[in-house]
Amino acid sequence: MTDAASPVHDLSALSFEQALAELEKIVSELESGQAPLERSIDIYERGAALKAHCEKKLEAARLKVEKIVLGQGGAAGVEPAEFS
Repeated sequence: MTDAASPVHDLSALSFEQALAELEKIVSELESGQAPLERSIDIYERGAALKAHCEKKLEAARLKVEKIVLGQGGAAGVEPAEFS
């Protein structure tokens, strides 16, 4: 796992999968109740940053696979993008 003291800017280099894997390790460690208080706080903060990073990556992916279309009457809607 990446050191909990790693700067938040290091997150930009992580793929969604890497960030999720690290987040899962943090959750497991916190759930175990074995980490000292200071470490728990540090990894909780890292986990919160990883969660935000994952959400950002998911939103970017969602936007890539959707496209905005205009329906009758000019109403905007969204439909899945076509890949060909």
